[in-house]
Amino acid sequence: MPFGLGLPELLIILVVVILLFGAGRISKIAGEVGRGFREFRKGLKDEESTPPPDTTEPKKQ
Repeated sequence: MPFGLGLPELLIILVVVILLFGAGRISKIAGEVGRGFREFRKGLKDEESTPPPDTTEPKKQ
């Protein structure tokens, strides 16, 4: 486990977080975090599919 935390320690932390914030607020926060990740990935995908703008100057005649 990361940082030397085992399952019992993680469960205690989870219970404390639920007591502090409440289950409803935690689910709302998790939904917002998930929505943020989706928007971030969508932005990365859009950036990859959009060709870079043409930065060359037109030739003068």
